[in-house]
Amino acid sequence: LWLSCYRWDMMRPNRAFIGFDNYQRMLQDDRFWNATQNTLAYVLMSVPASIVLGFFAALLLNSNLRGRAVFRTAFFAPVVTSTVALSMVWSWIYHPELGLLNGMLDTVGAAGIGWLREPSIALLSIAIMSIWKNVGFVMVIFLAGLQQIPRDLYGAAQVDGAGTVQVQRDVTLPMLRPTLFFVVVTSTIDATQVFTQIDVMTQGGPAQSTEVMVYYLYFRAFRSFEMGYASTIAWALFFVVIILTLVQNRFIRR
Repeated sequence: LWLSCYRWDMMRPNRAFIGFDNYQRMLQDDRFWNATQNTLAYVLMSVPASIVLGFFAALLLNSNLRGRAVFRTAFFAPVVTSTVALSMVWSWIYHPELGLLNGMLDTVGAAGIGWLREPSIALLSIAIMSIWKNVGFVMVIFLAGLQQIPRDLYGAAQVDGAGTVQVQRDVTLPMLRPTLFFVVVTSTIDATQVFTQIDVMTQGGPAQSTEVMVYYLYFRAFRSFEMGYASTIAWALFFVVIILTLVQNRFIRR
């Protein structure tokens, strides 16, 4: 907060106090608003899909499925794998000439797609990779929550004639509300701070279509050496996270 009121390029020992000029500059910065829009779009693309897929994976692995331990390990493996390594692997998968996805499209006679080169789908491509990586974490948290639900509740619901969908809606989801709140909030915070995938796969391109708030903060701090302005962007990110958390809290409590 103190640095955000100064102009400091890290190369000079003296900092110039400029008050709230950095905040005024930020509000007029089209690139900042583009990064904010990309961040919110990424959150909307990645968080709901990760939660839904993780929830259904947890339901599946909470049942009497043969080989559950193998599936749990397979789902959770990407969570503990280096994000840099995964980003490099997915960069190859998305490669326009040598990539696995375009190779599959070519076998069916479809034209290849510039997954990371077309501004309209580059951010979605990164979100897909992030969903694949994060589903295992969401699954484990939901699985822990499911195992704490008393089995008697399910038996009582079935005696009352509730079907599978009704049981999940009226028993499972209400009992998982604290778990759901934790998953939604932590997943959202993680999504607003996405950086590694973008730095490795696109560097904010093409045409700044994947430049999110943290990457723009990094660019201003460690490429342009504008530490004061970067601190201002950090506070903007803080308020975005707080607002999203409060909205989610109100929605889940309902």
